[in-house]
Amino acid sequence: MDAFPAFYPLSGKTVVVAGTGEAAEAKLRLFAGSPAIIRRLEGEAALKPDAYAGAALAFIATDDDAFAAAAAGAARAAHVPVNVVDRPALCDFTTPALIDRGEVVAAIGTGGASPMLATLLRHDIEARVPPGAGHVAALFAGMQDEVRRALPEPHRRRAFLRAALTGPAAEAALRGDKALAATLLREALARDEPGAGMVQFIDARGPADLLTLKAARALAAADVLVCDEAAHPDILALARRDAERPGPQTAARLAELTAQGLRVARLVTGPAWRSEQTALAAAGVDTEVLPIAG
Repeated sequence: MDAFPAFYPLSGKTVVVAGTGEAAEAKLRLFAGSPAIIRRLEGEAALKPDAYAGAALAFIATDDDAFAAAAAGAARAAHVPVNVVDRPALCDFTTPALIDRGEVVAAIGTGGASPMLATLLRHDIEARVPPGAGHVAALFAGMQDEVRRALPEPHRRRAFLRAALTGPAAEAALRGDKALAATLLREALARDEPGAGMVQFIDARGPADLLTLKAARALAAADVLVCDEAAHPDILALARRDAERPGPQTAARLAELTAQGLRVARLVTGPAWRSEQTALAAAGVDTEVLPIAG
């Protein structure tokens, strides 16, 4: 990872757009409808550090190289991170191609090396993100404290949210029916019961692009990661970073983990997994193969 992606909260924050022309107008359109306070600077005003005071971000758009460098210097003197359009060397950060669904924002960046590639990738991903995705995120954000109080155990909370994100409440939110979505989510929360965990066997020989979508989702959702030593690093990178990684475990220990309601991703690289699965099945543990060759 050559650059770290981060999201700046905009509510109550000031964003400066300095300069003139189409590039400056494009930056203004970027923040249209956002809760940020937009401060527009032109001419000499953009060259004074005081003009940037208190801002969270600054964007400079101009065809004039001298103006760009001076304005960037003024923003930095005010300790404001700055982006200068089409001049990566002057930037503290670059602007990614964005998919904006309100509460859901996806960003594709190339570190300024190829904005056109980022735009093409954005179009590919945008088609897969439904317009109502932001409503779903808003629903869960609004009820986050309720869910945490009702389900203080992280693994139970994750299991509930996994189911709820594909359930009736999320479907109502996608349609924009906020009241019904909240009612359905509360009803699901009231009847939630801790379920048994499961072990999902995943072929970890790699490369990662050979994984099925279901296997990738299982990695992203797993509470515990139990890996063969030769598991491909690119596949390990798809797992939740906060998933427990306790090292080699016996079938009996895997059964104990699932009895706690945990979902275990068992990353395998050889045929020995078959005897593990047999032992787990004999112990009544729910298992799934996603899929394994060899």
